[in-house]
Amino acid sequence: MTAETIDTIDALMARYAAGTLPYPAHVLVQSHLEIANANRDLVAGLEELAAGALDAAEPQPMADHAQRLSSIFGSAPPVEAIRRPSTGIFPAALRDFVGFDADDVPWRTKMPGFREYDMDVDGCHASLFWIRPGRKIPAHTHEGQELTLVLDGAFTDIFGRYGRGDISVANEAVDHRPIAEKERPCIGFAITDAPLRFTGPLTQRLTDILGA
Repeated sequence: MTAETIDTIDALMARYAAGTLPYPAHVLVQSHLEIANANRDLVAGLEELAAGALDAAEPQPMADHAQRLSSIFGSAPPVEAIRRPSTGIFPAALRDFVGFDADDVPWRTKMPGFREYDMDVDGCHASLFWIRPGRKIPAHTHEGQELTLVLDGAFTDIFGRYGRGDISVANEAVDHRPIAEKERPCIGFAITDAPLRFTGPLTQRLTDILGA
């Protein structure tokens, strides 16, 4: 997903501020910042540091100076620069990315009690998911990295509870078995850069796949 492993939320926020995340991961973090307060100050501080470093850098000559300036000033502000408040389940950044809102997701059932809408973008597998209340996701580890943003409801795993706006960061060192809370479905947005690998006893895997 990046040249260096992302193993903490702080590292993820630093990559976002530096502009080195693949586009789907950038959308995930921007969506998180729209619906949660936790890391807004951190990202603002990192962006200030980056701006200061840019100001202190030695100027470099620009080819086609007039043409580039004309293109910059003649274009609309990029979507990622406009941090709009979220008024629904889907933050504006995610809605712009997928092209529809939560009520219009063309879900596909992958397992009983588990629906998904997925796509491959910028070297990543991006997916929206819906988990039935109380459903267990089969225990698994990761061949690469996985970022998961909760949009509605919540799930728990060995690291604790993740509710709306929370991000779970997992890699090959993490083996977990997420369980949706019983009160309502868990809806989320996940990014992976390599396949998952099921773990745990065979009987448990079969039971979890069947949603029993």
